[in-house]
Order: sequence, then C-alpha cells, then structure tokens
Amino acid sequence: MTGYDEDYYERGVETGKSCYTSYRWIPELTIPMAMTMVDFLGIQRGQSVLEIGCAKGFLVKALRLLYRDAWGYDVSSYAITHCDPEVKEFCSQSSAMLNQRTWDFCIAKDVFEHIREEELPGFLQQIHAKKLFAVIPLGENKRFYAEANNFDKTHVICQPTLWWKEMFMENRWTPERSMWRVEGIKDSYYKDNPFAHGFFLLTSNK
Repeated sequence: MTGYDEDYYERGVETGKSCYTSYRWIPELTIPMAMTMVDFLGIQRGQSVLEIGCAKGFLVKALRLLYRDAWGYDVSSYAITHCDPEVKEFCSQSSAMLNQRTWDFCIAKDVFEHIREEELPGFLQQIHAKKLFAVIPLGENKRFYAEANNFDKTHVICQPTLWWKEMFMENRWTPERSMWRVEGIKDSYYKDNPFAHGFFLLTSNK
C-alpha cells in the first residue's frame, strides 16, 4: 500500500492517482455521514471506535464532535502528518492501533480494496474489534460497477459481494448484515449504480 502522497490527496484527478482534489474538511458532508454511522451501528457514548484508513482524520473529528471515543489509523505518512489539528493526537500511522485494545467498533470505508489480495487475510486477522463495518466498491472481471472507482490506481481488489463475504468468513469475521445501500453514505452513486458498493456489518468470531 504505497503512493498515498500529496499528489494522491491534493491533485489526484490531475495526476491520475485518485478521485481526490484538495482533500479537506467539509463538515456539511462528514458530520451527517458520521451520524448515519452512529445510528446504523448503534454506537453509544463511551464506546470506542477505530477508523481504519482515517486519512486526515475528518471522520474521526466528526465522531468526536458527536461525543464518540474515536481514533484513527492510516498507512499514509502524508495524511497523518497533515491530519486535522483537532484530532491529530488521536490518529496514528502505527499498525499497533489495530490491536492495541479490543475496539467496540472498527470502521473501514473505502479501504480493503487497496490491500493486495495475498495480504488481506493477515490484515483482517490483526483487527481486534467486536464489530467491523466495511464499505467497499464492488466489481468483477477487473472492472468496478461504478466507473469512478476505476480511476483510483491504488484499487487492487475488484470483486463482487459473495467474494467479500467469503473472505471475511475465512478470516474470523461473520457477516451480520450486508446490503447495497445505507442511506446517508455514498448517496451520489445510487441512482446510476445501485450495486456500486457493498456495506458489510461483521462480528468477530474470535
């Protein structure tokens, strides 16, 4: 998982690296999405949440504004260095975050498709959490169903729902719920691409 540098976050469209341009805090988008996750997952005050792939920490910030004990982990040195100052102390590049305690919830939105297939099982087994919520772009035959998801050069897994369910089950995560829509997350895709993303709520079986 390399290449998540300044170009990726700030000039992704121009450089052909990603769909991001001037990646920044947009509260009118991120706070409602965080509230959707709180409601959908039933995250109570005092419960711990780790966002995997937190980038600059904007979802962590939104969850903390909603009084949840949120933390973040990301592999990008650039993103963590440029983390939102209000939550910088809660975000880290250290993979120890994955298992430093048993999290009540882990959230991985647009993350697992970036991990090489041979590395994904080990990564999933590192996560110590009671619940895992994953949002993943879906596809098959090396093409994502939503065309926009084909533009990110760091997307290395392109698979349909059943493949992901089997991957999770083989690596100690039991699917509790899976669906193609959670209203309030990825809404812009639904009209043209109703099956563009999978939303997986998983329970640890370890």
